[in-house]
Amino acid sequence: MIPPKQVQDVIDAARIEDVVGEFVTLKRRGVNLIGLCPFHGERTPSFNVNPARNIFKCFGCGKGGDAVTFLREHESLTYLEALRWLARKYGIELQEVERSPEQLAQIQLADALYIVNDFGVQHFQHQLFDTDEGKSVALSYFKKRGLREDTIRTFGLGYAPDERDLLIRHARSTGHNIDLLKKVGLCSQDGGRDFFRARVMFAIHNLSGKVAAFAGRTMLSPSASGANIPKYVNSPETEIYVKNKTLYGAFQAKKAIRQLDECILVEGYMDVISLHQAGIQNVVASSGTSLTEGQLQLIKRNTNNLKILYDGDSAGIKAALRGLDLALEQDLNVKICLLPDGHDPDSYVQEFGGDKFNEFVTTNAKDFILFKTQVLLEETKNDPVKRAGLIKDIVASIAKIPDPIKRSVYLRACSNLLEVPESVLVAESNKLITGTIKKREEKSARLPEAASDSSPYKHGEEWPTEYPPMPADGDVPPDFHAPHLPKKAALPPRTESVQELDIIRMLILYGNQVLEREGVTVAQFILTDIEESLASFDNPLYGQIAVECHALLLQDKQFDQHFFIQHESSAVCELAINLIATPWEFSPNWEAMWNYPLQNQKIPDLNFDLDMKQALLRFKLLKVMKMCDANQVRIKSAYQLGDDDGVTRFMKIQQKLNETRNDIAKQLGTVVLPK
Repeated sequence: MIPPKQVQDVIDAARIEDVVGEFVTLKRRGVNLIGLCPFHGERTPSFNVNPARNIFKCFGCGKGGDAVTFLREHESLTYLEALRWLARKYGIELQEVERSPEQLAQIQLADALYIVNDFGVQHFQHQLFDTDEGKSVALSYFKKRGLREDTIRTFGLGYAPDERDLLIRHARSTGHNIDLLKKVGLCSQDGGRDFFRARVMFAIHNLSGKVAAFAGRTMLSPSASGANIPKYVNSPETEIYVKNKTLYGAFQAKKAIRQLDECILVEGYMDVISLHQAGIQNVVASSGTSLTEGQLQLIKRNTNNLKILYDGDSAGIKAALRGLDLALEQDLNVKICLLPDGHDPDSYVQEFGGDKFNEFVTTNAKDFILFKTQVLLEETKNDPVKRAGLIKDIVASIAKIPDPIKRSVYLRACSNLLEVPESVLVAESNKLITGTIKKREEKSARLPEAASDSSPYKHGEEWPTEYPPMPADGDVPPDFHAPHLPKKAALPPRTESVQELDIIRMLILYGNQVLEREGVTVAQFILTDIEESLASFDNPLYGQIAVECHALLLQDKQFDQHFFIQHESSAVCELAINLIATPWEFSPNWEAMWNYPLQNQKIPDLNFDLDMKQALLRFKLLKVMKMCDANQVRIKSAYQLGDDDGVTRFMKIQQKLNETRNDIAKQLGTVVLPK
C-alpha cells in the first residue's frame, strides 16, 4: 500500500500531456492539445488534452479523466499499477507501507499461481514448436485449421503430449512447487499425473495479459480409446481464475472493442482466434458456458454495443436467446446474428475470408426484438394461445431494460411488428416491472439493515480512511463510513436543478482552493453555509456528493478534482469529467475587445470567488422560493378548513420568507416576479 502523501506526490508530478503523448499523437490548438481518440475509431480529432486542468476528455465517445484514468483505461492497469507506472516515469521512489500478513499471503499466492501458469505456457509451447510429436500432431492440426505461427504465439497455444507425468517431471527439475501445480490444475491432486494429456492447449489470459487458466482440446478420438473423452477440459477455479467473470480473448480484443465501440460474442476458442487472425479483433467468447452477469459487465467496461454471433442450428438459436435477457438487464444494446446452417464463425471466415464475414454479419445482424419475434413466430404458427405466450415472452425481455426511454421505443416497435395495441404491451410491461420491484422490496424487508432496492444507495459499502482512494486493489483500510454512492450509480436525468448543479460544480472544481479574505477553502465556505440544507437537495446524486464532502471536512480531510475523477462511483466520475472539461476556450481577444481582464490567463475560469458566492445565493434563493411555495399551500389549506389562527400564523411566516427571498434577489441583482 502506497502512503497517501506519496500518492499525492505522484499525482502532482504527472503531466497529462506527457503521459497521453506516449500513446497518442497530439497537436496544439490554443491552450489545449488535440488528437485522434485511442478509445474509439475516428477520422476527425475530438480527443482533447487540457494541460492546465491536467485532464483529457474525448468529446466523441465521452471518456475522460486524469493521467491515472488514462493508464487504467488504455493499458488495463489497476490503480496501484498506474501509480507505479507514473512513479517510474517521473523518477519518484515509492516507499510502500508494509502490508498485513494476510494481504501479503494473498498477493504472494496470486503471484505464485501466475508464475506456475507462465511455466505451463512455456512447457506447452516448447512441446508444440520444439518436439517432433508436437510438430507432427499439434502444429499440423493448428495449421490445418488455418492458423499462422504468429497467431499461435499471440494466443499462447500449445500441446500436452499423451504422457503420464511429463509436465510434473519438468516442473520438479526446474524447482517448481508441485502443490501450486495442483492448485492451478496442471496436475492431479495426488501429484502423480499431468492433468492435460493428449490435448492441444489454449491459454486463458486475464485483462492484463497474464495467464489465469488453460483449456485443453482432446486429440484422441472416442472410438480409438474406447472411452468417453470430453472434447474440452478446463482448469479449476482459483484465486486468479473465476470462470463466470472471464471472457476468452478479452485481453487481445479490448483495444479493438473500444475503438470500434462494439463487442462480438461467439462461442468457441477457435472462433475467436480465426476471426482475430482475419482482422476482426473485437471478438470474445464465453468459452462454452452460459453467458453470465460478470462476463457482460466485463464487456460493458469497454462498450455498450454487443453483437451475439452463434451457429444457425437450433442449439445456436437457444444459446443466443439464453444470453439475451441477461444482456438487456445490463442495459446493453444487443443485436443477434446467426450464421448459415452448417457454419460456425471459424469455418465461415476460413472459407469466405474476413471481408465477406464482415459483410454477412453487418447485413444479417438483427435487433433483438426482430430476431426473437421471427424465431418464436415460426414456433407458434397460427395457434392463438402460443401467439399470446410469444407476446408475453417478448414483453418480458423488454421489461428487463432499465432505461425507460429505450424500453418505450422497443414496446412501440413490438406493437407494430405483432399488430398488438401499444397500450396493452405497456400495461403488461408495467405489471412485470412492478412485480420485480415488489419482490426486491420483500427481499429487502427480510434484511433488517439492508437498504431498499428501489433506492440508489446501499448500506454496508465502505470507503478508505486515506485520500485518495485506491479502488479495486484490495489495499484500502475499510473504516471510513461516510454515506456514498454505489459503484454503478446511473447519471441523473437532465431534469436536475441548475442551482444544485452549480454548488456541486464549485465543490468539484474549486473545493480545495483557499479564499484569501475568509482564510478557508471554497468547500468549507459552501458546506458551512448550507449545512442545514444538505438533506434538501432534490437531485440525489448532487445531494449525496454534498453529504460526502461534508463528512470528509468533518474529519479534516481535503479533496480536489482527482478525488472525484477517481471516485468509486462511475456516476460521480462522469459528472466530474463533464464539469471539468469543456470543448470551448476563451478567445485571446477577450480582454482587448471587451476590456475585461481575467484574473488567470492560463485557467481563465479560476475567477472562483465571485462565482462561488453567486452560486450560493442562487442556491439559497431556490430553497427559499420552494419554502414560499410550500407555505402558500399551508395557507390555502388552513383557509379552506376555516382555521383562522393557522392562516394568521402562516401569513406571518410567508412575510418573513418573502423578505428573505427579496433580500437574496437584491444581492443577486435580479427580480422575483410574484406568482
